[in-house]
Amino acid sequence: MKYTDGKNIMVYAQSADGAPVGAALETVSKAAELAKANGEEVIAVVFGKDTDTKTVITAGASKVLVAGEEGLQAEEKAQILVKLAEKYQPKAVYMAGTPEGKMIAPAVSAVFESGCVTDVTGITADGVYTSLSYNGNVLNDMKMGENLPHVATVRSGSFAKKLDESRTGEVIAEDASADTVRTKVVETVKEIAETVNLEEAQIIVSGGRGMGNKENFALVEELAEVMGGVVGATRPAIEEGWVSRAHQVGQSGKIVAPKLYIACGISGATQHVSGMIGSGYIVAINKDEDASIFDVADAGIVGDVTKILPVMIEEMKKRKAE
Repeated sequence: MKYTDGKNIMVYAQSADGAPVGAALETVSKAAELAKANGEEVIAVVFGKDTDTKTVITAGASKVLVAGEEGLQAEEKAQILVKLAEKYQPKAVYMAGTPEGKMIAPAVSAVFESGCVTDVTGITADGVYTSLSYNGNVLNDMKMGENLPHVATVRSGSFAKKLDESRTGEVIAEDASADTVRTKVVETVKEIAETVNLEEAQIIVSGGRGMGNKENFALVEELAEVMGGVVGATRPAIEEGWVSRAHQVGQSGKIVAPKLYIACGISGATQHVSGMIGSGYIVAINKDEDASIFDVADAGIVGDVTKILPVMIEEMKKRKAE
């Protein structure tokens, strides 16, 4: 099943409990930007008749196709996406780079014998995809072959989620189903990583090697708790065993874009900065006034982070008590 002439971008807008996940909305918004540049439109696909389609439209979809059920297995969703891609002939199919997305994407591209790129952090209007490789240490620019649709999974936090309530779109019910399913889910186990939602966090307080030890790193955790935020960390802090790998921010961890990012004792290595540069407002605390982190910070505090954080914690507690 191959075709080489396609138009528009199809996006699988993954959802959880009826609401599209943040990474899916980021992907829809980026697809809308690319489609607009080429005079095309975004066709989103959601699973489950009760899934929120309005938010998907506000993110940039012109059409939302509703099919199947949200709880379908990845294999079933892949089969349905193949049928919808065959019907609508998009030039590309994008989805969030979640575990589910990474199972669906290659299954779809295999059917069409087209290209598939995972962990995409950049896409141009002329089809150049930037992706991570070598554990996030290398960025590759690549183009796919002539067979369509080009399939890609987008790394969370790589693009801005642009919701516009004035947007309108068409919701279409699709009668598409999977044929044969060769897998069976026996048990679902929730990992610790699933409880650390860095991608959706509005406030992230991160600690680096400059925190010194695990006892001092507890200050990062306390400030995050007081502010209603999530704890982040650099690779050195994780390798020291101060916090689990689920908290890692950077090229080899999570790419994030919170409204507020507080970097505590972080020098500003490229691999970390590339994972949080999309933050709305960055506050850096470091005793070295020449630290690279200050080059990307909106506000900087030069001083001993182990003395500054207790003051910030107490001040936040006072503000919350007022």
